[in-house]
Amino acid sequence: MQQGPSTELVKRVIDRITEERWVTLASELIKAGQPLAGNALDPDMPGAQEEAIAYKVAGKLEAMGQTVTLHEKTRHRPNVLGRKNGFHNEISLMINDHLDTYPVVEPEKWDMTDFDPYIAKRHGDLLYARGTSDTRGNLAAALLAVQALHEENVELGGELLCCFTVDEERDGTDGSIYMTEELGLNPNYSITAEPTAWGGSSGVWGMNISTANSGHCMVEIEVDGSKGHIWRPDIIENPILQAARLLPEIETMTFEHVPAEFMGHTPPCCSVVRIRSGLEGEMQFSPDRCTITVAVVGIVPGMTIESVVNDIQTTADAVFRDSNEVRANARQVPGSLFVPGTEPVPDNEEPCVSLRAVYTEMMGEEPRINRKNAFNDTIRFRQAGINAVTFGPGEDGWAADNEWISIPKSVMAAKIYAMTIMRILGVKE
Repeated sequence: MQQGPSTELVKRVIDRITEERWVTLASELIKAGQPLAGNALDPDMPGAQEEAIAYKVAGKLEAMGQTVTLHEKTRHRPNVLGRKNGFHNEISLMINDHLDTYPVVEPEKWDMTDFDPYIAKRHGDLLYARGTSDTRGNLAAALLAVQALHEENVELGGELLCCFTVDEERDGTDGSIYMTEELGLNPNYSITAEPTAWGGSSGVWGMNISTANSGHCMVEIEVDGSKGHIWRPDIIENPILQAARLLPEIETMTFEHVPAEFMGHTPPCCSVVRIRSGLEGEMQFSPDRCTITVAVVGIVPGMTIESVVNDIQTTADAVFRDSNEVRANARQVPGSLFVPGTEPVPDNEEPCVSLRAVYTEMMGEEPRINRKNAFNDTIRFRQAGINAVTFGPGEDGWAADNEWISIPKSVMAAKIYAMTIMRILGVKE
């Protein structure tokens, strides 16, 4: 009959989850298909090609007894979906992660990997490489959990799905949006194995359960002035200097919003990511336009792209209201998406109930419940009506260069995934 896992079964499963096995698997996944799997948020950059890592993961799932299908909206970008039926299939649980990583732009800064960001290097309790925290280290923890269940011949009551998506770094158009909106993926519950860890590299640490996500969008502000000769800066309105006047106001501006039940690590605010101005071949002239690109983060439910752009435009108009020759125009970055904030999964519903109970048993304390600032596929699954949360060993705010992940956190996360799967879906012994 269906029941929760016995103490003996739990021990057998988690004994299969070791540091050595996780490091070996993570190192294999980290280098698979790189650097082609690098996928920038910038809409003006080409998309990634996740084929190699997708086929590797698909093969591993098949070896774990899952029925695997590949779903490709765009060539070279297959989403991987594995399914394993339970003995009643009354409920379904999905484990999710993504296959793309952020690109490496400055490999010369990766001294902790001997300047090869895709070859994992261990230093103490940390594993360094691109994709350790975001998110192939988390992916390794999820796969190791499923593998341990398979090796112990655990017969689950409900259906277990493993959905590993492409295009997450660019908000999921070819990945989670395609899988939910076009293919109808709709399990009861989902756990995304993405960074929610806190505590850094040493000392007291833990992993949050993120029951909601903040949204984000990209906005550009074009500041127009007047072009002029560099010899006469006194008779022109240099838009670069005018943009400098605007930047402090953008940094401290307040967006119209209704505070949510959980706020993210920051309130809705701007993060300046790029400033562009000047034309090649015209160094002798100051330009007539400077474009500021900002990421608006911490977006909560109720905010819209129209409200965000209007708030930024109002701020810019106030800065330049006394100038007849300087104008600013705010708009959404062409080709980018507006990602809304999500409503939280109630902590008295699955998968929160089981995940909290297992975490408390393993860690000796209750997990923190929060709203995650960064985008991940959890947002798209919540929009599809799925009870989806995020939980993983990567650092919530990982290093841009010399990215790393904690090995002990990763092993603990894998054990928690395995126990949570058994608790939610039930087992037959």
